[in-house]
Amino acid sequence: MKTQPQILYEDNHLLILYKPSCMPSVPDYTQDISLFDWAKIYLKTTYHKPGNVFLGVVHRLDRPVSGILCLAKTSKAASRLFTQIQQGVMQKTYLAIVHGKPNTIEGELVTILLKDKKKNRVTSYTADTHIKNGLVARSRWRVIHTQNGLSLLSLTPVTGRPHQLRVHCAELGCPIMGDVKYGPGRPLMPDGSICLHAWKLTLVHPTRGEEMKFAAGPPDIDIWMSMGTPIP
Repeated sequence: MKTQPQILYEDNHLLILYKPSCMPSVPDYTQDISLFDWAKIYLKTTYHKPGNVFLGVVHRLDRPVSGILCLAKTSKAASRLFTQIQQGVMQKTYLAIVHGKPNTIEGELVTILLKDKKKNRVTSYTADTHIKNGLVARSRWRVIHTQNGLSLLSLTPVTGRPHQLRVHCAELGCPIMGDVKYGPGRPLMPDGSICLHAWKLTLVHPTRGEEMKFAAGPPDIDIWMSMGTPIP
């Protein structure tokens, strides 16, 4: 199982990393070292930077989620990458093992999500619900494989709301394996990891203008392989 961050790509503007599950993307109340902290230490140590190191957080992954995460090494890159997210240019694809199976092989779910910051929990409402501070969330899914009451899904978040894929899988009646926050199951692992993995990332380089694609397989744990088919 991958327990340490890995550098997938680096240049003067980008730092593409593999985040292990149960490592926070950014500092939080636990004071555990985050991927952001780890990356800053890496940059200061590798390039012998005496002062503060700029590092822009472009997007985040929930603590129990593993996979690809992009950080910006310059303010120009951070601004342009954030614009790509707003305009839907940056695309992310996830893998998830869920309980059960969606009613259709593929589809799209649109709901209104409202986050309770005190409880760190998101509630989903139908798309026609008018609720203060509610945000429209749109996700696409495709069933890759089904076996033993479980399904391997490819998930594409069209929007990027907190806990979006976790809530939407539960909304489909297919909670993510190990996700006790939005499903009835027990923890998958003692560390609280869940079977949701940021698998692919596509973006346009912030200065060169060329499309870049990255991919990283899920953690090498028995539960991911129990589906009886090779993970793509």
